[in-house]
Amino acid sequence: MKKTAVYSLNDNPIEKITTFVQETLKEFRVQSKERVRGTLIAEEAAGSLVANADEKGEVKVSVKMALGEIMIEMSCPGREYELEDNIASASMPTLEDVGDDVQRNLQNIILRSLADELRYRYLDGRNNIRILLVHSRKLTLLMTLTAVFAAVILGAVLSLFAPDALIQGVDKYFLTPANTFYMNALEMAAAPAVFFSIVSCFASIADLSDLGKIGGKTLLLYALTTILAVGVGIGAFYLIKPGYAGLAATVQTTAVAEISEKLSIRDLIMDMMPSNFIAPFLNNNMRQLILLSVICGIANGMIGKYSIVLKALFDACNELFTKIASLVLRFLPIAVFCSTASMVMSMGPRALVSVLAILVTFILGLCFMLAVYVFMIISLGRLDPRPFIRKYYPVTLQVFSLASSSSAIPMNIDVCEKKLGVNRAISNLSIPLGATLNLDGTCIQLAVFALAIAKVYGVPVSPGSLLAMGITIIVLSIGATASGIWSSR
Repeated sequence: MKKTAVYSLNDNPIEKITTFVQETLKEFRVQSKERVRGTLIAEEAAGSLVANADEKGEVKVSVKMALGEIMIEMSCPGREYELEDNIASASMPTLEDVGDDVQRNLQNIILRSLADELRYRYLDGRNNIRILLVHSRKLTLLMTLTAVFAAVILGAVLSLFAPDALIQGVDKYFLTPANTFYMNALEMAAAPAVFFSIVSCFASIADLSDLGKIGGKTLLLYALTTILAVGVGIGAFYLIKPGYAGLAATVQTTAVAEISEKLSIRDLIMDMMPSNFIAPFLNNNMRQLILLSVICGIANGMIGKYSIVLKALFDACNELFTKIASLVLRFLPIAVFCSTASMVMSMGPRALVSVLAILVTFILGLCFMLAVYVFMIISLGRLDPRPFIRKYYPVTLQVFSLASSSSAIPMNIDVCEKKLGVNRAISNLSIPLGATLNLDGTCIQLAVFALAIAKVYGVPVSPGSLLAMGITIIVLSIGATASGIWSSR
Protein backbone atom coordinates (compact mmCIF):
# COMPACT_ATOMS: atom_id res chain seq x y z
CA MET A 1 0.00 0.00 0.00
CA LYS A 2 1.14 3.52 -0.78
CA LYS A 3 -0.35 6.99 -0.42
CA THR A 4 1.20 10.19 -1.77
CA ALA A 5 0.40 13.88 -1.30
CA VAL A 6 1.89 17.13 -2.61
CA TYR A 7 1.70 20.45 -0.74
CA SER A 8 2.68 23.96 -1.76
CA LEU A 9 5.26 25.79 0.35
CA ASN A 10 2.90 28.76 0.46
CA ASP A 11 0.10 26.87 2.29
CA ASN A 12 1.61 26.02 5.69
CA PRO A 13 2.70 22.52 4.55
CA ILE A 14 4.08 21.31 7.91
CA GLU A 15 0.67 21.03 9.56
CA LYS A 16 -0.85 19.42 6.47
CA ILE A 17 2.01 16.94 6.16
CA THR A 18 1.66 16.00 9.82
CA THR A 19 -2.08 15.45 9.44
CA PHE A 20 -1.60 13.43 6.25
CA VAL A 21 0.98 11.13 7.86
CA GLN A 22 -1.15 10.67 10.99
CA GLU A 23 -4.31 9.81 9.04
CA THR A 24 -2.45 7.51 6.64
CA LEU A 25 -0.81 5.57 9.47
CA LYS A 26 -4.21 5.21 11.10
CA GLU A 27 -5.65 3.98 7.81
CA PHE A 28 -2.83 1.43 7.57
CA ARG A 29 -3.78 0.27 11.09
CA VAL A 30 -0.40 1.08 12.58
CA GLN A 31 -0.17 0.69 16.36
CA SER A 32 -0.83 3.80 18.43
CA LYS A 33 2.76 4.06 19.71
CA GLU A 34 4.20 3.91 16.21
CA ARG A 35 1.61 6.42 14.92
CA VAL A 36 2.65 8.96 17.54
CA ARG A 37 6.32 8.30 16.82
CA GLY A 38 5.80 8.59 13.07
CA THR A 39 3.79 11.78 13.38
CA LEU A 40 6.46 13.44 15.53
CA ILE A 41 9.34 12.52 13.26
CA ALA A 42 7.36 13.51 10.16
CA GLU A 43 6.63 16.94 11.65
CA GLU A 44 10.28 17.55 12.53
CA ALA A 45 11.58 16.24 9.21
CA ALA A 46 9.08 18.40 7.30
CA GLY A 47 10.15 21.40 9.37
CA SER A 48 13.80 20.88 8.40
CA LEU A 49 12.85 20.62 4.71
CA VAL A 50 10.70 23.76 4.75
CA ALA A 51 13.37 25.74 6.61
CA ASN A 52 15.85 25.03 3.81
CA ALA A 53 13.41 25.09 0.86
CA ASP A 54 13.21 27.44 -2.10
CA GLU A 55 10.68 30.24 -1.91
CA LYS A 56 8.56 28.54 -4.55
CA GLY A 57 8.05 24.85 -4.75
CA GLU A 58 6.20 21.86 -3.38
CA VAL A 59 6.78 19.22 -0.74
CA LYS A 60 6.08 15.66 -1.84
CA VAL A 61 5.18 13.17 0.90
CA SER A 62 4.52 9.44 0.61
CA VAL A 63 3.78 6.70 3.13
CA LYS A 64 4.38 3.09 2.05
CA MET A 65 3.66 -0.22 3.76
CA ALA A 66 4.89 -3.54 2.38
CA LEU A 67 5.43 -6.87 4.18
CA GLY A 68 5.09 -5.17 7.57
CA GLU A 69 7.64 -2.42 6.80
CA ILE A 70 6.45 1.18 6.95
CA MET A 71 8.40 3.91 5.15
CA ILE A 72 7.84 7.68 5.11
CA GLU A 73 9.51 9.66 2.32
CA MET A 74 9.66 13.43 1.81
CA SER A 75 11.17 15.51 -0.96
CA CYS A 76 11.43 19.26 -1.51
CA PRO A 77 13.55 21.62 -3.69
CA GLY A 78 15.99 23.73 -1.73
CA ARG A 79 19.56 24.23 -0.61
CA GLU A 80 21.64 21.39 0.74
CA TYR A 81 22.04 21.23 4.51
CA GLU A 82 23.75 18.95 7.03
CA LEU A 83 20.92 17.12 8.74
CA GLU A 84 23.25 14.45 10.16
CA ASP A 85 25.47 17.10 11.74
CA ASN A 86 22.41 18.66 13.35
CA ILE A 87 21.45 15.27 14.73
CA ALA A 88 24.97 14.53 16.00
CA SER A 89 25.25 17.90 17.72
CA ALA A 90 21.82 17.81 19.27
CA SER A 91 21.79 18.53 22.99
CA MET A 92 19.24 19.22 25.67
CA PRO A 93 18.16 22.89 25.73
CA THR A 94 19.32 24.97 28.69
CA LEU A 95 17.49 27.73 30.55
CA GLU A 96 19.33 30.28 28.39
CA ASP A 97 17.81 28.88 25.21
CA VAL A 98 14.74 30.81 24.09
CA GLY A 99 12.41 31.02 21.11
CA ASP A 100 13.69 29.44 17.93
CA ASP A 101 16.73 27.98 19.69
CA VAL A 102 14.53 25.86 21.96
CA GLN A 103 12.45 24.68 19.02
CA ARG A 104 15.59 23.85 17.01
CA ASN A 105 17.12 21.89 19.91
CA LEU A 106 13.93 19.95 20.56
CA GLN A 107 13.66 19.22 16.84
CA ASN A 108 17.21 17.88 16.75
CA ILE A 109 16.62 15.74 19.86
CA ILE A 110 13.64 14.05 18.21
CA LEU A 111 15.56 13.54 14.98
CA ARG A 112 18.54 12.16 16.88
CA SER A 113 16.35 9.61 18.66
CA LEU A 114 15.51 8.16 15.26
CA ALA A 115 18.90 8.63 13.60
CA ASP A 116 19.25 4.93 12.79
CA GLU A 117 15.98 4.96 10.83
CA LEU A 118 16.40 8.33 9.12
CA ARG A 119 18.31 8.92 5.87
CA TYR A 120 18.99 12.26 4.15
CA ARG A 121 20.12 12.78 0.55
CA TYR A 122 20.56 15.84 -1.67
CA LEU A 123 20.01 15.06 -5.37
CA ASP A 124 19.29 17.27 -8.38
CA GLY A 125 18.52 20.30 -6.26
CA ARG A 126 16.12 18.47 -3.96
CA ASN A 127 16.40 17.52 -0.31
CA ASN A 128 15.15 13.99 0.30
CA ILE A 129 14.40 12.40 3.69
CA ARG A 130 13.48 8.75 4.16
CA ILE A 131 12.19 7.46 7.50
CA LEU A 132 11.99 3.72 8.22
CA LEU A 133 9.26 3.83 10.84
CA VAL A 134 8.70 0.09 11.26
CA HIS A 135 11.28 -2.49 10.25
CA SER A 136 9.81 -5.92 9.63
CA ARG A 137 11.88 -9.05 10.14
CA LYS A 138 9.25 -10.89 8.12
CA LEU A 139 10.76 -9.34 5.01
CA THR A 140 14.14 -10.93 5.72
CA LEU A 141 12.38 -14.19 6.61
CA LEU A 142 10.51 -14.17 3.30
CA MET A 143 13.68 -13.36 1.37
CA THR A 144 15.52 -16.19 3.15
CA LEU A 145 12.79 -18.71 2.36
CA THR A 146 12.74 -17.57 -1.24
CA ALA A 147 16.51 -17.96 -1.41
CA VAL A 148 16.27 -21.54 -0.06
CA PHE A 149 13.65 -22.64 -2.61
CA ALA A 150 15.42 -20.88 -5.49
CA ALA A 151 18.73 -22.50 -4.51
CA VAL A 152 17.18 -25.99 -4.35
CA ILE A 153 15.59 -25.56 -7.79
CA LEU A 154 18.75 -24.13 -9.36
CA GLY A 155 20.98 -26.79 -7.80
CA ALA A 156 18.69 -29.62 -8.90
CA VAL A 157 18.39 -28.30 -12.46
CA LEU A 158 22.15 -27.85 -12.84
CA SER A 159 22.85 -31.27 -11.32
CA LEU A 160 20.48 -32.98 -13.78
CA PHE A 161 21.19 -31.12 -17.01
CA ALA A 162 24.47 -29.18 -16.76
CA PRO A 163 27.89 -30.72 -17.49
CA ASP A 164 30.14 -31.47 -14.54
CA ALA A 165 32.65 -28.82 -15.60
CA LEU A 166 29.99 -26.10 -15.41
CA ILE A 167 28.73 -27.33 -12.02
CA GLN A 168 32.22 -27.40 -10.56
CA GLY A 169 33.03 -23.98 -12.00
CA VAL A 170 29.88 -22.33 -10.60
CA ASP A 171 30.48 -23.91 -7.21
CA LYS A 172 34.22 -23.20 -7.06
CA TYR A 173 34.27 -19.65 -8.44
CA PHE A 174 30.93 -18.26 -7.26
CA LEU A 175 28.87 -20.15 -4.65
CA THR A 176 31.58 -21.38 -2.28
CA PRO A 177 33.61 -18.12 -2.30
CA ALA A 178 30.49 -16.02 -1.69
CA ASN A 179 29.38 -18.19 1.22
CA THR A 180 32.90 -18.29 2.68
CA PHE A 181 33.22 -14.52 2.35
CA TYR A 182 29.93 -14.04 4.21
CA MET A 183 30.73 -16.46 7.02
CA ASN A 184 34.18 -14.90 7.45
CA ALA A 185 32.55 -11.48 7.75
CA LEU A 186 30.20 -12.81 10.44
CA GLU A 187 33.00 -14.49 12.36
CA MET A 188 35.05 -11.29 12.10
CA ALA A 189 32.31 -9.37 13.90
CA ALA A 190 31.23 -12.17 16.26
CA ALA A 191 34.42 -12.43 18.34
CA PRO A 192 34.70 -8.73 19.31
CA ALA A 193 30.90 -8.50 19.68
CA VAL A 194 30.96 -11.32 22.25
CA PHE A 195 33.96 -9.89 24.07
CA PHE A 196 32.68 -6.34 24.40
CA SER A 197 29.11 -7.37 25.23
CA ILE A 198 30.26 -9.44 28.23
CA VAL A 199 32.84 -6.87 29.35
CA SER A 200 30.17 -4.17 29.14
CA CYS A 201 27.81 -6.40 31.11
CA PHE A 202 30.25 -6.96 33.99
CA ALA A 203 31.41 -3.34 33.99
CA SER A 204 27.80 -2.15 34.42
CA ILE A 205 27.04 -4.27 37.49
CA ALA A 206 27.98 -2.85 40.86
CA ASP A 207 27.29 -5.97 42.92
CA LEU A 208 28.91 -9.02 41.31
CA SER A 209 27.23 -11.34 43.80
CA ASP A 210 23.92 -10.74 42.00
CA LEU A 211 25.57 -11.63 38.71
CA GLY A 212 26.95 -14.79 40.29
CA LYS A 213 23.43 -15.89 41.21
CA ILE A 214 22.25 -15.20 37.67
CA GLY A 215 25.23 -17.06 36.20
CA GLY A 216 24.69 -20.06 38.47
CA LYS A 217 21.01 -20.37 37.55
CA THR A 218 21.87 -19.92 33.87
CA LEU A 219 24.47 -22.71 33.93
CA LEU A 220 22.08 -25.02 35.77
CA LEU A 221 19.38 -24.36 33.18
CA TYR A 222 21.83 -24.93 30.34
CA ALA A 223 22.93 -28.26 31.82
CA LEU A 224 19.29 -29.36 32.05
CA THR A 225 18.42 -28.39 28.46
CA THR A 226 21.58 -30.03 27.11
CA ILE A 227 20.65 -33.37 28.68
CA LEU A 228 17.07 -33.01 27.43
CA ALA A 229 18.33 -32.20 23.92
CA VAL A 230 20.30 -35.46 23.76
CA GLY A 231 17.19 -37.39 24.85
CA VAL A 232 15.07 -35.54 22.28
CA GLY A 233 17.53 -36.36 19.50
CA ILE A 234 17.54 -40.05 20.40
CA GLY A 235 13.76 -40.11 20.66
CA ALA A 236 13.30 -38.37 17.29
CA PHE A 237 15.55 -40.93 15.59
CA TYR A 238 13.71 -43.94 16.97
CA LEU A 239 10.41 -42.35 15.98
CA ILE A 240 11.33 -42.16 12.26
CA LYS A 241 14.41 -44.45 12.01
CA PRO A 242 15.96 -42.87 8.89
CA GLY A 243 18.93 -44.23 6.93
CA TYR A 244 19.62 -47.32 4.82
CA ALA A 245 22.68 -49.16 3.55
CA GLY A 246 22.78 -47.46 0.14
CA LEU A 247 23.38 -44.14 1.86
CA ALA A 248 26.87 -45.05 3.09
CA ALA A 249 28.63 -43.41 0.19
CA THR A 250 27.18 -39.97 0.97
CA VAL A 251 27.80 -39.94 4.72
CA GLN A 252 31.03 -38.57 6.15
CA THR A 253 31.92 -40.15 9.48
CA THR A 254 35.58 -39.33 10.01
CA ALA A 255 35.37 -35.72 11.21
CA VAL A 256 33.42 -36.30 14.39
CA ALA A 257 35.29 -39.51 15.19
CA GLU A 258 38.68 -37.81 14.93
CA ILE A 259 37.58 -34.85 17.02
CA SER A 260 36.02 -37.02 19.71
CA GLU A 261 39.36 -38.76 20.24
CA LYS A 262 41.03 -35.41 20.92
CA LEU A 263 38.47 -34.05 23.36
CA SER A 264 38.36 -34.64 27.09
CA ILE A 265 37.12 -32.76 30.14
CA ARG A 266 40.72 -32.01 31.10
CA ASP A 267 41.48 -30.59 27.66
CA LEU A 268 38.31 -28.49 27.67
CA ILE A 269 39.20 -26.92 31.02
CA MET A 270 42.82 -26.28 30.07
CA ASP A 271 41.78 -24.79 26.74
CA MET A 272 39.69 -22.13 28.47
CA MET A 273 42.73 -20.06 29.49
CA PRO A 274 44.41 -18.39 26.49
CA SER A 275 48.19 -18.13 26.33
CA ASN A 276 47.96 -14.51 25.18
CA PHE A 277 45.37 -11.76 24.85
CA ILE A 278 45.11 -11.79 21.06
CA ALA A 279 44.86 -15.55 20.40
CA PRO A 280 41.12 -15.94 21.26
CA PHE A 281 40.25 -13.25 18.71
CA LEU A 282 42.46 -14.73 16.02
CA ASN A 283 41.17 -18.28 16.61
CA ASN A 284 37.56 -17.22 17.28
CA ASN A 285 37.68 -19.37 20.43
CA MET A 286 34.46 -18.50 22.26
CA ARG A 287 35.30 -20.22 25.55
CA GLN A 288 38.55 -18.31 25.83
CA LEU A 289 36.82 -15.08 24.81
CA ILE A 290 34.18 -15.50 27.50
CA LEU A 291 36.76 -16.14 30.23
CA LEU A 292 38.90 -13.23 29.01
CA SER A 293 35.94 -10.86 28.87
CA VAL A 294 34.78 -11.86 32.37
CA ILE A 295 38.27 -11.15 33.76
CA CYS A 296 38.42 -7.79 31.99
CA GLY A 297 34.91 -6.84 33.12
CA ILE A 298 35.63 -7.62 36.77
CA ALA A 299 39.04 -5.91 36.66
CA ASN A 300 37.47 -2.81 35.13
CA GLY A 301 35.60 -2.14 38.36
CA MET A 302 38.81 -2.32 40.40
CA ILE A 303 40.97 0.34 38.75
CA GLY A 304 39.44 3.46 40.25
CA LYS A 305 39.11 6.62 38.17
CA TYR A 306 39.84 4.88 34.88
CA SER A 307 36.82 2.60 35.23
CA ILE A 308 34.38 5.20 33.93
CA VAL A 309 36.54 5.97 30.88
CA LEU A 310 37.02 2.31 30.01
CA LYS A 311 33.35 1.48 30.55
CA ALA A 312 32.37 4.17 28.04
CA LEU A 313 34.91 2.73 25.60
CA PHE A 314 33.60 -0.82 26.08
CA ASP A 315 30.00 0.33 25.58
CA ALA A 316 30.96 2.18 22.40
CA CYS A 317 32.83 -0.85 21.03
CA ASN A 318 29.87 -3.07 21.91
CA GLU A 319 27.53 -0.84 19.91
CA LEU A 320 30.04 -0.67 17.03
CA PHE A 321 30.50 -4.40 16.54
CA THR A 322 26.82 -5.13 17.11
CA LYS A 323 26.03 -2.67 14.32
CA ILE A 324 28.67 -4.27 12.06
CA ALA A 325 27.10 -7.68 12.66
CA SER A 326 23.61 -6.34 11.90
CA LEU A 327 24.88 -4.86 8.62
CA VAL A 328 26.43 -8.19 7.63
CA LEU A 329 23.20 -10.04 8.49
CA ARG A 330 21.31 -8.02 5.90
CA PHE A 331 23.02 -10.13 3.24
CA LEU A 332 21.90 -13.41 4.85
CA PRO A 333 19.54 -14.44 1.99
CA ILE A 334 22.44 -14.29 -0.48
CA ALA A 335 24.61 -16.48 1.76
CA VAL A 336 21.75 -18.95 2.28
CA PHE A 337 21.21 -19.15 -1.48
CA CYS A 338 24.88 -19.83 -2.17
CA SER A 339 25.33 -22.45 0.57
CA THR A 340 22.10 -24.30 -0.29
CA ALA A 341 22.77 -24.34 -4.03
CA SER A 342 26.33 -25.56 -3.42
CA MET A 343 25.08 -28.39 -1.20
CA VAL A 344 22.42 -29.50 -3.70
CA MET A 345 24.87 -29.46 -6.63
CA SER A 346 27.62 -31.29 -4.76
CA MET A 347 25.32 -34.04 -3.50
CA GLY A 348 23.00 -34.29 -6.47
CA PRO A 349 19.21 -34.47 -6.26
CA ARG A 350 19.11 -38.25 -5.80
CA ALA A 351 21.49 -38.22 -2.85
CA LEU A 352 19.66 -35.19 -1.48
CA VAL A 353 16.39 -37.10 -1.47
CA SER A 354 18.15 -39.99 0.24
CA VAL A 355 19.31 -37.88 3.17
CA LEU A 356 16.04 -35.94 3.37
CA ALA A 357 14.64 -38.39 5.91
CA ILE A 358 17.60 -37.74 8.22
CA LEU A 359 17.14 -33.99 7.82
CA VAL A 360 13.42 -34.28 8.56
CA THR A 361 14.27 -36.27 11.69
CA PHE A 362 16.69 -33.57 12.80
CA ILE A 363 14.11 -30.82 12.20
CA LEU A 364 11.49 -32.86 14.06
CA GLY A 365 13.91 -33.08 16.98
CA LEU A 366 14.31 -29.30 16.91
CA CYS A 367 10.53 -28.90 16.98
CA PHE A 368 10.32 -31.23 19.98
CA MET A 369 13.01 -29.17 21.71
CA LEU A 370 11.08 -25.97 21.02
CA ALA A 371 8.09 -27.59 22.69
CA VAL A 372 10.32 -28.31 25.69
CA TYR A 373 11.31 -24.63 25.81
CA VAL A 374 7.66 -23.57 25.70
CA PHE A 375 6.89 -25.94 28.58
CA MET A 376 9.79 -24.47 30.57
CA ILE A 377 8.54 -20.93 29.94
CA ILE A 378 5.16 -21.96 31.33
CA SER A 379 6.35 -24.11 34.24
CA LEU A 380 9.54 -22.35 35.35
CA GLY A 381 8.98 -18.81 34.15
CA ARG A 382 5.21 -18.87 34.77
CA LEU A 383 4.76 -16.76 31.64
CA ASP A 384 2.50 -16.86 28.62
CA PRO A 385 4.71 -18.25 25.79
CA ARG A 386 2.63 -16.71 23.00
CA PRO A 387 4.25 -13.23 23.14
CA PHE A 388 7.69 -14.89 23.06
CA ILE A 389 6.78 -16.99 20.02
CA ARG A 390 5.14 -14.08 18.23
CA LYS A 391 8.15 -11.77 18.70
CA TYR A 392 10.93 -14.30 18.11
CA TYR A 393 9.67 -16.54 15.33
CA PRO A 394 10.55 -14.09 12.47
CA VAL A 395 14.27 -14.56 13.20
CA THR A 396 14.11 -18.32 13.83
CA LEU A 397 14.87 -19.28 10.25
CA GLN A 398 17.61 -16.66 10.01
CA VAL A 399 19.35 -18.09 13.10
CA PHE A 400 18.88 -21.63 11.79
CA SER A 401 20.27 -20.68 8.37
CA LEU A 402 23.46 -19.28 9.87
CA ALA A 403 24.39 -22.78 11.15
CA SER A 404 26.70 -21.04 13.62
CA SER A 405 25.81 -20.25 17.21
CA SER A 406 28.62 -17.72 17.48
CA SER A 407 27.55 -15.85 14.35
CA ALA A 408 23.97 -15.65 15.63
CA ILE A 409 24.96 -13.99 18.93
CA PRO A 410 24.51 -10.35 17.83
CA MET A 411 21.11 -11.09 16.28
CA ASN A 412 19.90 -12.94 19.39
CA ILE A 413 21.05 -10.18 21.74
CA ASP A 414 19.32 -7.56 19.60
CA VAL A 415 16.03 -9.47 19.53
CA CYS A 416 16.09 -10.31 23.25
CA GLU A 417 16.71 -6.69 24.26
CA LYS A 418 14.51 -4.85 21.76
CA LYS A 419 11.69 -7.34 21.17
CA LEU A 420 11.50 -9.46 24.33
CA GLY A 421 12.52 -6.81 26.87
CA VAL A 422 15.33 -8.88 28.41
CA ASN A 423 17.66 -6.94 30.68
CA ARG A 424 20.83 -5.96 28.83
CA ALA A 425 23.13 -7.34 31.52
CA ILE A 426 21.42 -10.73 31.42
CA SER A 427 21.33 -11.03 27.62
CA ASN A 428 24.96 -9.93 27.25
CA LEU A 429 26.03 -12.69 29.64
CA SER A 430 23.65 -15.58 28.98
CA ILE A 431 23.55 -15.52 25.17
CA PRO A 432 27.32 -15.70 24.52
CA LEU A 433 27.59 -18.26 27.31
CA GLY A 434 24.79 -20.32 25.78
CA ALA A 435 26.34 -20.13 22.34
CA THR A 436 29.44 -21.79 23.79
CA LEU A 437 28.13 -24.23 26.41
CA ASN A 438 24.49 -24.83 25.48
CA LEU A 439 24.44 -26.08 21.90
CA ASP A 440 21.16 -27.99 22.06
CA GLY A 441 20.90 -28.08 18.27
CA THR A 442 24.33 -29.68 18.14
CA CYS A 443 23.25 -32.34 20.63
CA ILE A 444 20.15 -33.19 18.60
CA GLN A 445 22.05 -33.32 15.33
CA LEU A 446 24.88 -35.45 16.70
CA ALA A 447 22.41 -37.89 18.26
CA VAL A 448 20.33 -38.22 15.08
CA PHE A 449 23.29 -38.47 12.73
CA ALA A 450 25.28 -40.84 14.94
CA LEU A 451 22.36 -43.29 15.17
CA ALA A 452 21.62 -42.90 11.45
CA ILE A 453 25.26 -43.67 10.61
CA ALA A 454 25.13 -46.73 12.88
CA LYS A 455 22.04 -47.92 11.02
CA VAL A 456 23.63 -47.25 7.62
CA TYR A 457 26.67 -49.37 8.50
CA GLY A 458 24.68 -52.02 10.37
CA VAL A 459 26.19 -51.32 13.79
CA PRO A 460 23.93 -52.51 16.66
CA VAL A 461 23.25 -49.97 19.42
CA SER A 462 22.67 -51.32 22.94
CA PRO A 463 21.27 -49.35 25.91
CA GLY A 464 24.81 -49.10 27.31
CA SER A 465 26.04 -47.73 23.98
CA LEU A 466 23.24 -45.17 24.00
CA LEU A 467 24.29 -43.94 27.45
CA ALA A 468 27.94 -43.71 26.43
CA MET A 469 26.97 -41.93 23.24
CA GLY A 470 24.84 -39.42 25.17
CA ILE A 471 27.71 -38.53 27.51
CA THR A 472 30.09 -38.20 24.56
CA ILE A 473 27.66 -35.91 22.73
CA ILE A 474 27.39 -33.62 25.76
CA VAL A 475 31.18 -33.32 25.93
CA LEU A 476 31.38 -32.78 22.17
CA SER A 477 28.74 -30.05 22.25
CA ILE A 478 30.65 -28.16 24.93
CA GLY A 479 33.85 -28.41 22.91
CA ALA A 480 32.24 -27.89 19.51
CA THR A 481 33.06 -24.19 19.29
CA ALA A 482 36.78 -24.68 19.72
CA SER A 483 37.09 -28.01 17.98
CA GLY A 484 35.49 -26.96 14.72
CA ILE A 485 32.69 -29.55 14.58
CA TRP A 486 30.11 -26.88 13.96
CA SER A 487 32.11 -24.52 11.79
CA SER A 488 31.62 -26.56 8.65
CA ARG A 489 28.02 -27.45 9.27
